[in-house]
Amino acid sequence: MARRRASRSLWRWLLMIGTVVFFCGALGAVLLPRLGRPDAGAGPTLSGYPLDWGLGLYLFLRRDDLQQPAGNDPTPVTFVIQPGQSVTEVAQALEEAGLIRDAFLFRAYLRYHGLDREIQAGEYTLRKTMTIPQVAEALRAGRKAEWTVRIREGLRLEEVAEAVAAQTHLSASAVLSAARDGMRWRARFAFLADLPPGATLEGYMFPDTYRLARDATAEDLIARMLENFGRKVTPERIAAARTRGLTLHQVVTLASIVEREAVLPAERPLIASVYLNRLAIGMKLDADPTVQYALGYQADQKTWWKSPLTLDDLQVDSPYNTYRYPGLPPGPIANPGLASIEAVLNPAQTDYLYFMADCLKKDGSHWFARTQEEHLRNFQRCQGSP
Repeated sequence: MARRRASRSLWRWLLMIGTVVFFCGALGAVLLPRLGRPDAGAGPTLSGYPLDWGLGLYLFLRRDDLQQPAGNDPTPVTFVIQPGQSVTEVAQALEEAGLIRDAFLFRAYLRYHGLDREIQAGEYTLRKTMTIPQVAEALRAGRKAEWTVRIREGLRLEEVAEAVAAQTHLSASAVLSAARDGMRWRARFAFLADLPPGATLEGYMFPDTYRLARDATAEDLIARMLENFGRKVTPERIAAARTRGLTLHQVVTLASIVEREAVLPAERPLIASVYLNRLAIGMKLDADPTVQYALGYQADQKTWWKSPLTLDDLQVDSPYNTYRYPGLPPGPIANPGLASIEAVLNPAQTDYLYFMADCLKKDGSHWFARTQEEHLRNFQRCQGSP
Protein backbone atom coordinates (compact mmCIF):
# COMPACT_ATOMS: atom_id res chain seq x y z
CA MET A 1 0.00 0.00 0.00
CA ALA A 2 2.78 2.44 0.99
CA ARG A 3 4.69 1.59 -2.22
CA ARG A 4 1.61 2.30 -4.37
CA ARG A 5 1.11 5.64 -2.61
CA ALA A 6 4.76 6.58 -3.15
CA SER A 7 4.51 5.61 -6.82
CA ARG A 8 1.32 7.64 -7.24
CA SER A 9 2.91 10.64 -5.51
CA LEU A 10 6.05 10.41 -7.73
CA TRP A 11 3.89 10.24 -10.86
CA ARG A 12 2.05 13.38 -9.81
CA TRP A 13 5.27 15.27 -9.17
CA LEU A 14 6.62 14.24 -12.58
CA LEU A 15 3.34 15.35 -14.18
CA MET A 16 3.56 18.66 -12.41
CA ILE A 17 7.17 19.23 -13.53
CA GLY A 18 6.20 18.38 -17.08
CA THR A 19 3.44 20.93 -16.82
CA VAL A 20 5.98 23.53 -15.69
CA VAL A 21 8.19 22.91 -18.69
CA PHE A 22 5.27 23.22 -21.05
CA PHE A 23 3.46 26.15 -19.51
CA CYS A 24 6.03 28.25 -17.63
CA GLY A 25 6.40 30.62 -20.57
CA ALA A 26 3.68 32.85 -21.86
CA LEU A 27 0.77 30.84 -20.37
CA GLY A 28 2.19 31.12 -16.87
CA ALA A 29 2.17 34.89 -16.96
CA VAL A 30 -1.50 34.86 -17.95
CA LEU A 31 -2.77 32.16 -15.62
CA LEU A 32 -1.01 32.90 -12.35
CA PRO A 33 -2.98 36.08 -11.55
CA ARG A 34 -6.16 33.97 -11.68
CA LEU A 35 -5.03 31.48 -9.06
CA GLY A 36 -6.19 33.40 -6.01
CA ARG A 37 -2.60 33.97 -4.93
CA PRO A 38 -2.30 35.37 -1.37
CA ASP A 39 -0.67 38.70 -0.63
CA ALA A 40 2.61 39.10 1.15
CA GLY A 41 0.91 39.10 4.52
CA ALA A 42 -0.69 35.70 3.99
CA GLY A 43 2.39 33.73 4.99
CA PRO A 44 5.60 32.38 3.44
CA THR A 45 5.44 31.34 -0.22
CA LEU A 46 7.77 29.92 -2.84
CA SER A 47 7.55 32.99 -5.06
CA GLY A 48 10.20 33.21 -7.73
CA TYR A 49 10.99 29.49 -7.95
CA PRO A 50 9.92 27.13 -10.75
CA LEU A 51 8.22 24.87 -8.21
CA ASP A 52 5.99 27.79 -7.24
CA TRP A 53 4.89 28.20 -10.85
CA GLY A 54 4.30 24.48 -11.14
CA LEU A 55 2.18 24.34 -8.01
CA GLY A 56 0.15 27.30 -9.18
CA LEU A 57 -0.53 25.74 -12.56
CA TYR A 58 -1.31 22.39 -10.98
CA LEU A 59 -3.81 23.98 -8.62
CA PHE A 60 -5.36 25.95 -11.47
CA LEU A 61 -5.87 22.79 -13.50
CA ARG A 62 -7.48 21.14 -10.48
CA ARG A 63 -9.43 24.15 -9.27
CA ASP A 64 -12.73 22.28 -9.48
CA ASP A 65 -11.37 19.46 -7.31
CA LEU A 66 -10.31 22.00 -4.68
CA GLN A 67 -13.93 23.07 -4.29
CA GLN A 68 -15.30 19.53 -4.20
CA PRO A 69 -16.01 18.31 -0.62
CA ALA A 70 -15.12 14.77 0.35
CA GLY A 71 -18.73 13.87 1.18
CA ASN A 72 -22.19 15.14 1.98
CA ASP A 73 -22.42 14.11 5.64
CA PRO A 74 -22.41 17.29 7.78
CA THR A 75 -21.79 15.39 11.06
CA PRO A 76 -18.90 16.97 13.03
CA VAL A 77 -15.77 14.81 13.04
CA THR A 78 -13.06 15.18 15.67
CA PHE A 79 -9.62 15.24 14.03
CA VAL A 80 -6.44 15.26 16.11
CA ILE A 81 -2.99 16.42 14.96
CA GLN A 82 -0.29 15.09 17.22
CA PRO A 83 2.77 17.20 18.12
CA GLY A 84 5.56 16.54 15.61
CA GLN A 85 3.25 15.07 12.97
CA SER A 86 4.37 15.99 9.45
CA VAL A 87 2.16 17.67 6.85
CA THR A 88 2.37 14.50 4.76
CA GLU A 89 1.12 12.43 7.70
CA VAL A 90 -1.65 14.92 8.42
CA ALA A 91 -2.78 14.92 4.79
CA GLN A 92 -2.82 11.12 4.67
CA ALA A 93 -4.78 10.93 7.93
CA LEU A 94 -7.34 13.42 6.57
CA GLU A 95 -7.79 11.30 3.45
CA GLU A 96 -8.15 8.09 5.46
CA ALA A 97 -10.75 9.78 7.68
CA GLY A 98 -12.75 10.73 4.59
CA LEU A 99 -12.30 14.47 5.23
CA ILE A 100 -10.49 15.14 1.94
CA ARG A 101 -10.41 13.20 -1.31
CA ASP A 102 -6.79 13.73 -2.31
CA ALA A 103 -3.90 14.03 0.14
CA PHE A 104 -1.47 15.14 -2.59
CA LEU A 105 -3.75 17.95 -3.75
CA PHE A 106 -4.18 19.07 -0.15
CA ARG A 107 -0.41 19.20 0.37
CA ALA A 108 0.06 21.11 -2.87
CA TYR A 109 -2.54 23.66 -1.78
CA LEU A 110 -0.86 24.11 1.61
CA ARG A 111 2.58 24.52 0.10
CA TYR A 112 1.59 26.98 -2.59
CA HIS A 113 -0.23 29.20 -0.10
CA GLY A 114 2.52 28.91 2.49
CA LEU A 115 0.23 27.20 4.97
CA ASP A 116 2.32 24.07 5.45
CA ARG A 117 4.33 25.84 8.17
CA GLU A 118 1.25 27.06 10.02
CA ILE A 119 -0.48 23.77 10.80
CA GLN A 120 -0.69 23.37 14.56
CA ALA A 121 -1.02 20.32 16.75
CA GLY A 122 -4.40 20.14 18.42
CA GLU A 123 -7.92 18.84 18.26
CA TYR A 124 -10.20 20.13 15.51
CA THR A 125 -13.84 19.75 14.58
CA LEU A 126 -14.14 19.20 10.81
CA ARG A 127 -16.89 18.05 8.46
CA LYS A 128 -16.84 15.95 5.30
CA THR A 129 -18.80 18.74 3.58
CA MET A 130 -15.78 21.07 3.85
CA THR A 131 -13.64 21.83 0.78
CA ILE A 132 -9.85 21.57 0.81
CA PRO A 133 -9.42 25.35 1.29
CA GLN A 134 -11.88 25.25 4.18
CA VAL A 135 -10.09 22.33 5.85
CA ALA A 136 -6.74 24.05 5.35
CA GLU A 137 -8.02 27.27 6.91
CA ALA A 138 -9.51 25.42 9.87
CA LEU A 139 -6.14 23.79 10.57
CA ARG A 140 -4.16 26.97 9.91
CA ALA A 141 -6.24 28.99 12.31
CA GLY A 142 -5.19 26.69 15.11
CA ARG A 143 -7.39 25.70 17.98
CA LYS A 144 -10.10 28.15 18.80
CA ALA A 145 -10.62 29.32 22.35
CA GLU A 146 -11.80 26.24 24.17
CA TRP A 147 -13.53 25.09 27.29
CA THR A 148 -11.89 22.32 29.30
CA VAL A 149 -14.63 20.02 30.53
CA ARG A 150 -13.80 17.46 33.21
CA ILE A 151 -16.34 14.72 33.90
CA ARG A 152 -15.46 12.33 36.71
CA GLU A 153 -16.53 8.71 37.00
CA GLY A 154 -19.76 7.74 38.74
CA LEU A 155 -21.92 10.78 37.96
CA ARG A 156 -25.51 10.20 36.89
CA LEU A 157 -26.86 11.95 33.81
CA GLU A 158 -28.19 14.98 35.66
CA GLU A 159 -24.86 15.47 37.42
CA VAL A 160 -23.00 15.28 34.12
CA ALA A 161 -25.29 17.98 32.74
CA GLU A 162 -24.70 20.13 35.82
CA ALA A 163 -20.91 19.66 35.56
CA VAL A 164 -20.95 20.67 31.90
CA ALA A 165 -23.05 23.75 32.66
CA ALA A 166 -20.65 24.76 35.43
CA GLN A 167 -17.64 24.58 33.10
CA THR A 168 -19.00 25.87 29.77
CA HIS A 169 -21.59 28.11 28.16
CA LEU A 170 -23.94 25.14 27.66
CA SER A 171 -27.02 24.81 29.83
CA ALA A 172 -27.78 21.67 31.82
CA SER A 173 -31.19 21.48 30.14
CA ALA A 174 -29.60 21.47 26.67
CA VAL A 175 -27.30 18.60 27.63
CA LEU A 176 -30.15 16.64 29.22
CA SER A 177 -32.41 17.20 26.22
CA ALA A 178 -29.79 15.83 23.84
CA ALA A 179 -28.88 12.86 26.08
CA ARG A 180 -32.33 11.69 27.13
CA ASP A 181 -33.32 10.53 23.66
CA GLY A 182 -31.00 7.57 23.30
CA MET A 183 -32.69 6.38 20.11
CA ARG A 184 -31.53 9.41 18.13
CA TRP A 185 -27.92 8.32 18.69
CA ARG A 186 -28.33 4.58 18.16
CA ALA A 187 -28.09 4.75 14.36
CA ARG A 188 -24.74 6.60 14.56
CA PHE A 189 -23.03 4.38 17.14
CA ALA A 190 -23.13 0.62 16.67
CA PHE A 191 -22.36 -0.09 20.34
CA LEU A 192 -25.77 1.40 21.23
CA ALA A 193 -27.56 -1.43 19.40
CA ASP A 194 -28.54 -3.03 22.73
CA LEU A 195 -30.07 0.19 24.04
CA PRO A 196 -33.69 -0.55 25.04
CA PRO A 197 -36.50 1.59 23.55
CA GLY A 198 -36.96 4.76 25.55
CA ALA A 199 -33.53 4.55 27.18
CA THR A 200 -31.32 7.57 27.76
CA LEU A 201 -27.55 7.72 27.29
CA GLU A 202 -27.06 7.08 31.00
CA GLY A 203 -23.92 4.99 31.32
CA TYR A 204 -22.46 5.97 27.94
CA MET A 205 -21.43 9.59 28.70
CA PHE A 206 -17.82 8.53 29.05
CA PRO A 207 -16.01 10.23 31.96
CA ASP A 208 -12.92 12.06 30.78
CA THR A 209 -11.45 15.51 30.15
CA TYR A 210 -12.69 17.12 26.95
CA ARG A 211 -11.56 20.24 25.12
CA LEU A 212 -14.64 21.88 23.69
CA ALA A 213 -14.74 24.75 21.19
CA ARG A 214 -16.45 27.83 22.54
CA ASP A 215 -19.13 27.64 19.86
CA ALA A 216 -19.80 23.90 20.33
CA THR A 217 -23.32 22.63 20.97
CA ALA A 218 -24.56 20.07 23.47
CA GLU A 219 -24.84 17.63 20.58
CA ASP A 220 -21.18 18.20 19.71
CA LEU A 221 -20.12 17.35 23.26
CA ILE A 222 -22.30 14.25 23.47
CA ALA A 223 -20.98 13.03 20.13
CA ARG A 224 -17.45 13.44 21.49
CA MET A 225 -18.34 11.47 24.62
CA LEU A 226 -19.85 8.65 22.58
CA GLU A 227 -16.89 8.60 20.20
CA ASN A 228 -14.63 8.31 23.25
CA PHE A 229 -16.74 5.46 24.63
CA GLY A 230 -16.43 3.67 21.28
CA ARG A 231 -12.65 4.05 21.30
CA LYS A 232 -12.29 2.76 24.86
CA VAL A 233 -14.92 0.01 24.82
CA THR A 234 -13.52 -1.78 21.81
CA PRO A 235 -15.17 -4.50 19.70
CA GLU A 236 -12.91 -6.95 21.54
CA ARG A 237 -14.37 -5.90 24.88
CA ILE A 238 -17.90 -6.16 23.48
CA ALA A 239 -17.07 -9.67 22.24
CA ALA A 240 -15.76 -10.52 25.71
CA ALA A 241 -19.10 -9.45 27.16
CA ARG A 242 -20.98 -11.76 24.83
CA THR A 243 -18.64 -14.59 25.83
CA ARG A 244 -19.82 -14.07 29.42
CA GLY A 245 -23.43 -14.19 28.21
CA LEU A 246 -23.95 -10.45 28.74
CA THR A 247 -24.96 -7.68 26.39
CA LEU A 248 -22.93 -4.50 26.44
CA HIS A 249 -25.89 -2.72 28.03
CA GLN A 250 -25.87 -5.24 30.88
CA VAL A 251 -22.12 -4.83 31.32
CA VAL A 252 -22.43 -1.03 31.49
CA THR A 253 -25.35 -1.35 33.90
CA LEU A 254 -23.41 -3.57 36.30
CA ALA A 255 -20.26 -1.47 35.86
CA SER A 256 -22.22 1.61 36.94
CA ILE A 257 -23.15 -0.14 40.21
CA VAL A 258 -19.53 -1.21 40.75
CA GLU A 259 -18.45 2.39 40.09
CA ARG A 260 -20.76 3.70 42.80
CA GLU A 261 -19.80 0.99 45.31
CA ALA A 262 -16.03 0.85 44.90
CA VAL A 263 -13.78 3.36 46.63
CA LEU A 264 -10.47 1.56 46.27
CA PRO A 265 -9.52 0.66 42.66
CA ALA A 266 -8.18 -2.75 43.71
CA GLU A 267 -11.62 -3.77 45.01
CA ARG A 268 -13.52 -3.21 41.75
CA PRO A 269 -12.95 -6.80 40.47
CA LEU A 270 -13.95 -8.19 43.89
CA ILE A 271 -17.18 -6.20 44.03
CA ALA A 272 -17.95 -7.18 40.44
CA SER A 273 -17.46 -10.84 41.37
CA VAL A 274 -20.00 -10.57 44.21
CA TYR A 275 -22.69 -9.20 41.91
CA LEU A 276 -21.94 -11.66 39.12
CA ASN A 277 -22.05 -14.54 41.63
CA ARG A 278 -25.44 -13.32 42.88
CA LEU A 279 -26.80 -13.01 39.35
CA ALA A 280 -25.61 -16.52 38.54
CA ILE A 281 -27.73 -18.07 41.33
CA GLY A 282 -30.74 -15.76 40.98
CA MET A 283 -30.02 -13.89 44.20
CA LYS A 284 -31.10 -10.24 44.47
CA LEU A 285 -28.24 -7.75 44.17
CA ASP A 286 -29.28 -5.68 47.23
CA ALA A 287 -27.19 -2.77 45.94
CA ASP A 288 -27.59 0.51 47.83
CA PRO A 289 -26.66 2.73 44.84
CA THR A 290 -29.63 1.42 42.87
CA VAL A 291 -31.94 2.56 45.66
CA GLN A 292 -30.24 5.94 45.75
CA TYR A 293 -30.80 6.23 42.00
CA ALA A 294 -34.48 5.36 42.40
CA LEU A 295 -34.94 7.96 45.14
CA GLY A 296 -33.55 10.74 42.97
CA TYR A 297 -32.56 14.22 44.10
CA GLN A 298 -32.58 14.91 47.83
CA ALA A 299 -33.30 18.61 48.33
CA ASP A 300 -32.47 18.56 52.04
CA GLN A 301 -29.03 17.01 51.44
CA LYS A 302 -28.57 18.73 48.06
CA THR A 303 -27.41 15.49 46.47
CA TRP A 304 -28.59 12.83 44.06
CA TRP A 305 -27.20 10.11 46.35
CA LYS A 306 -29.00 9.96 49.67
CA SER A 307 -26.93 8.65 52.57
CA PRO A 308 -27.48 6.89 54.85
CA LEU A 309 -30.42 4.90 53.54
CA THR A 310 -33.26 3.94 55.88
CA LEU A 311 -35.32 0.74 55.96
CA ASP A 312 -38.18 2.71 54.44
CA ASP A 313 -35.92 3.78 51.58
CA LEU A 314 -35.24 0.13 50.78
CA GLN A 315 -38.95 -0.35 50.12
CA VAL A 316 -39.23 2.26 47.37
CA ASP A 317 -41.22 0.74 44.51
CA SER A 318 -38.97 1.15 41.50
CA PRO A 319 -37.53 -1.33 38.99
CA TYR A 320 -34.17 0.18 39.96
CA ASN A 321 -34.57 -1.02 43.55
CA THR A 322 -32.52 -4.22 43.58
CA TYR A 323 -33.64 -4.94 47.16
CA ARG A 324 -37.16 -5.55 45.79
CA TYR A 325 -36.56 -6.79 42.25
CA PRO A 326 -34.13 -9.54 41.24
CA GLY A 327 -31.63 -9.20 38.42
CA LEU A 328 -30.10 -6.07 37.00
CA PRO A 329 -32.00 -2.77 37.00
CA PRO A 330 -33.38 -1.59 33.61
CA GLY A 331 -30.24 0.36 32.83
CA PRO A 332 -27.12 2.05 34.21
CA ILE A 333 -27.44 4.22 37.30
CA ALA A 334 -24.36 6.34 36.54
CA ASN A 335 -21.59 6.73 34.00
CA PRO A 336 -18.77 4.30 34.81
CA GLY A 337 -15.13 4.63 33.87
CA LEU A 338 -13.18 2.03 31.93
CA ALA A 339 -11.77 0.41 35.11
CA SER A 340 -15.25 -0.54 36.32
CA ILE A 341 -16.22 -1.86 32.89
CA GLU A 342 -13.03 -3.94 32.87
CA ALA A 343 -13.85 -5.23 36.36
CA VAL A 344 -17.15 -6.64 35.09
CA LEU A 345 -15.49 -8.18 32.03
CA ASN A 346 -12.61 -9.59 34.09
CA PRO A 347 -13.87 -10.04 37.66
CA ALA A 348 -11.91 -11.65 40.44
CA GLN A 349 -12.54 -15.39 40.67
CA THR A 350 -14.23 -15.71 44.06
CA ASP A 351 -17.21 -17.36 45.72
CA TYR A 352 -18.10 -14.21 47.65
CA LEU A 353 -21.79 -13.33 47.90
CA TYR A 354 -21.62 -10.49 50.44
CA PHE A 355 -19.60 -7.40 51.23
CA MET A 356 -19.86 -4.42 53.54
CA ALA A 357 -17.77 -1.35 54.36
CA ASP A 358 -14.85 -1.92 56.73
CA CYS A 359 -16.05 0.27 59.59
CA LEU A 360 -12.79 -0.15 61.51
CA LYS A 361 -10.38 1.17 58.92
CA LYS A 362 -12.88 3.62 57.44
CA ASP A 363 -10.67 3.99 54.37
CA GLY A 364 -13.24 2.91 51.79
CA SER A 365 -12.24 -0.76 51.92
CA HIS A 366 -14.73 -3.61 52.39
CA TRP A 367 -15.08 -6.93 54.14
CA PHE A 368 -16.12 -9.78 51.86
CA ALA A 369 -17.96 -12.94 52.91
CA ARG A 370 -18.98 -16.23 51.33
CA THR A 371 -21.93 -17.03 53.57
CA GLN A 372 -24.63 -15.14 55.41
CA GLU A 373 -23.08 -16.27 58.69
CA GLU A 374 -19.72 -14.72 57.78
CA HIS A 375 -21.49 -11.58 56.68
CA LEU A 376 -23.38 -11.41 60.00
CA ARG A 377 -20.12 -11.77 61.93
CA ASN A 378 -18.67 -8.85 59.96
CA PHE A 379 -21.76 -6.82 60.81
CA GLN A 380 -21.33 -7.67 64.49
CA ARG A 381 -17.71 -6.54 64.34
CA CYS A 382 -18.99 -3.15 63.23
CA GLN A 383 -21.61 -3.06 65.96
CA GLY A 384 -18.91 -3.63 68.56
CA SER A 385 -16.57 -1.01 67.13
CA PRO A 386 -16.35 2.40 68.82
